[in-house]
Amino acid sequence: MSESNAFFEAVSENWHIWLVTVVLVVAALIDGWKLKVPNWITFPLVISGWIFSTVTFGWPGLGWSLLGTAVGLGLLLPAYAIGGMGAGDVKLLAGVGAWIWGTATFYAFCVSAVVGGVIAVGMVLYARNWREHKGMFGRILTEILVVRDPNQLAKTAAERKSSMMLLPYGIPIAIGTIAYFMWEGMLL
Repeated sequence: MSESNAFFEAVSENWHIWLVTVVLVVAALIDGWKLKVPNWITFPLVISGWIFSTVTFGWPGLGWSLLGTAVGLGLLLPAYAIGGMGAGDVKLLAGVGAWIWGTATFYAFCVSAVVGGVIAVGMVLYARNWREHKGMFGRILTEILVVRDPNQLAKTAAERKSSMMLLPYGIPIAIGTIAYFMWEGMLL
């Protein structure tokens, strides 16, 4: 079998992973451009994941898909609740969870968190304002530990938003999830 035939066979066996990969790339590009992951990407991703899992694996598949969606929501919802990220990022990871279920979503999130941290540090170093952001990080961490009221934290984050460098988190989600897919051999 030629290499191209093997590639196309692998893609046809893992078409759903390739579909999620393409959606993640599109979401990351839009997020990088507009600082927003639109609902026209996230909602169809979630719903189609539920449908795929149900059609392919029956009611247990729907349960696994719903659990994956809940894992995706649960991992990023706390950051969203205190103003640390946008709702589109949360829904994007929920959509990933709808397709790849709970455990894989958790691992993809872990890789995405590392990627996000590396990108954030890179952005700060590139902008050459390490001290300012180190101080900002300390204030935010102190607020989280002291205030503990998500509504107040969200309000404070909204007030601070215009003075901060923003990381479109759809990019780390895409890079981290695709890297996880590659590591696990899910793309080929």
